[in-house]
Amino acid sequence: MTDFPVFDLGAFESADPAERAKHAAELDRICRETGFLAIANHGVDPQTISNLTSAARAFFDRSPEEKHKVAPPYPGYPYGYLGPGTEALAKSRNAASPPDLKESFNGGPLKRPPGMDDPEALAFCFADNLWPENAPEFRDAWQAYYRAMTDLASRIMRAFAEALDLETTFFDPFIQYPVSAMRALNYPELEVAPPEGQLRAGAHSDYGSLTILLPDAGSRGLEIFTPEGTWREVPPVDGAFVINIGDLMARWTNDRWVSTLHRVVNVAPELGGLKRRQSIAFFHQPDWHAEIATLPSCLAEGEVSKYEPVLSGPYLMSKFKSTVM
Repeated sequence: MTDFPVFDLGAFESADPAERAKHAAELDRICRETGFLAIANHGVDPQTISNLTSAARAFFDRSPEEKHKVAPPYPGYPYGYLGPGTEALAKSRNAASPPDLKESFNGGPLKRPPGMDDPEALAFCFADNLWPENAPEFRDAWQAYYRAMTDLASRIMRAFAEALDLETTFFDPFIQYPVSAMRALNYPELEVAPPEGQLRAGAHSDYGSLTILLPDAGSRGLEIFTPEGTWREVPPVDGAFVINIGDLMARWTNDRWVSTLHRVVNVAPELGGLKRRQSIAFFHQPDWHAEIATLPSCLAEGEVSKYEPVLSGPYLMSKFKSTVM
């Protein structure tokens, strides 16, 4: 996939108005066509990235008993460790699917907005994060990376605003206290190829505004479903994050932008398909009470929106609950 689009965020931010408009138009084109791209020149400290990838690998190397000490305390709790066989992402699209071949560690916002008293929000997005025992370096690395991704997501949202013919800061009021989640994902090494139909991550689209994915260097298996109706591999791009549009952004843009179906398949054993694979995904989500209604620039004169307005948090919660085994 040599033509996988790469967006230079730093070049966009430093460009003069004419060049900036060209970058924004190109970003709009990509998000219309596939909704998947790489973000290069992003400015995230490489040490922040390295610290978390190392800490996550060390956590997943722990025994199952140790990892399960930070499992969710009850079904439906959003954070903590989920072992293999506990999730089937394809079910979020009402597709029958065996459990995904992965394990994960999950966390949410690092702070709550002042005055937040919505019981569903407090029990879900703003539930307490869980932390592995005797691993202060894990918590420090996780929080530093989460903050870096929150900042990067806000910068990308500003680029999105210009790509959608909006004021640069249009989205800022919607992401004052985003309810973003983050997952470290480990696809364990396999001894034999899995049964037919069981994938490392079933076909799904993401739920929020955008996802920032950091796959292992050189890893394979991530595929997107193209407009032509075929599955196509997404390669890791050195020094870049993989970005994709989520369902909420598709709603926001009245489907001008695409929330693309994607999956993690089992690559052939001779191509490394049985090897361990790790990635870190940051799921950016607007504030809990943010009303997501069709953007004015995404409706032609006299056109009616395809979607009723939704609130960001409850919409996310309904999606999450559909994937739990």
